[in-house]
Amino acid sequence: MRRVLVRLGLAAALAATLLTVAAVLNRPRPTLPAEQLVSPPLDRIARIQQRLADVPGDWPAWVALGSAYLEQARITADPGLYSKAEQAARNSLALRRDGNSDALVVLGALANARHDFAAARDLAAQALKINTFDPLGYAVRADALTQLGDAPGATAAVQRMLDLRPGLAAFTRASYDLELRGLLTEATDLMRLALDGAVDPHDIAFCRTQLGDLAFSKGDLDTATAEYTAATAAEPAANGAQHAMARVKAARGDVAGALVDYAALTARLPVTSTLLEYADLLRLAGRDTEAGTQLELAAATERLFTANGGTDGLVTAALALARNRPADAVTAARAEWSRRRHPDVADTLAWSLHAAGRDTEALRYARHAVAGGASSAVYAYHLGMIQLSLGQRAAARTEIGRALTTNPYFSPVDGPTARRALAGLNTSGGIR
Repeated sequence: MRRVLVRLGLAAALAATLLTVAAVLNRPRPTLPAEQLVSPPLDRIARIQQRLADVPGDWPAWVALGSAYLEQARITADPGLYSKAEQAARNSLALRRDGNSDALVVLGALANARHDFAAARDLAAQALKINTFDPLGYAVRADALTQLGDAPGATAAVQRMLDLRPGLAAFTRASYDLELRGLLTEATDLMRLALDGAVDPHDIAFCRTQLGDLAFSKGDLDTATAEYTAATAAEPAANGAQHAMARVKAARGDVAGALVDYAALTARLPVTSTLLEYADLLRLAGRDTEAGTQLELAAATERLFTANGGTDGLVTAALALARNRPADAVTAARAEWSRRRHPDVADTLAWSLHAAGRDTEALRYARHAVAGGASSAVYAYHLGMIQLSLGQRAAARTEIGRALTTNPYFSPVDGPTARRALAGLNTSGGIR
């Protein structure tokens, strides 16, 4: 890396000291073989498979194969590769169990991908017991603890990564840590540090897309568009950036153009969350039959994820809400809450309870979603609408206003509702 952060403090101090991104030192970038920096996962898989055909007892190669399968699964959103990654890592452990922290790290990363965050946390602990200086072990721990809602533990793991290897993996996680605290400017600064160290086109596209998402979350559509454009320039097949560009079109009012983009994207890569957004936009355009088709496809992708060892109560809840089954949404979101305490889960459970007419209970979870400082327009909108349903007009005015101030483009579906609600709250006659 050309620039790395200096020591930033531990745990609770991170929120304050991690912001000092100006406190950087110039250091030479570690040298790595060029093929390790730019080789696509499919190329690595082929080379490793050839190596294992020649030397089947090469336990580090089995680890590398598992890691490459996981990377390919991340790029293609294909959970069918999970079993291959798992088998490769377990083959490595069968060949060498003692001291094989690398295989445990791959299994931990796989558990995170499957949303078994408790298992990922435990596997990271096992790996770090063997090698306490492995930044990848701390990456698995940070990802797991973030999703489990252990903010101090996640921050400490991110800090340890920064201490051991201040590079792209650490900076991206530190950026998200700050984003969850509502520190978007500082999160953006750290994501730019991550971009500085990105070499692989996929990593460059990822960082650019994250920068675009941070800009979008603040309602800055021009900056978001520029970052997404740069992401696709780095990697023309960058699905995340193409998805985001469709979202920007919808935010600018070009629903027809957004629908064209969503149709192309979901045909190529049918990711559940994208299919749900596509269905929402189709309903907004009055194309209910087509929206129903997309919901069926979303349900199919959820079943595929589950069949490959995954669990995602948030998707189950979102599907239930889209199908006007609030009781089912509450059941799914509550089950997810029993597994992990991430703000997204709290927000989904709150909105599911609201849809079920249980606003008093919903309020507790909506407040939990924002308690850590996350400046999400969606969180604020949900909290405000729940407060409005409870007759808490002043609080509702504050939160709905916050949602629209934070990002007036947060949703082509809910944004107009938020504006009507706020207009009504600013008069004596209620919502109009």
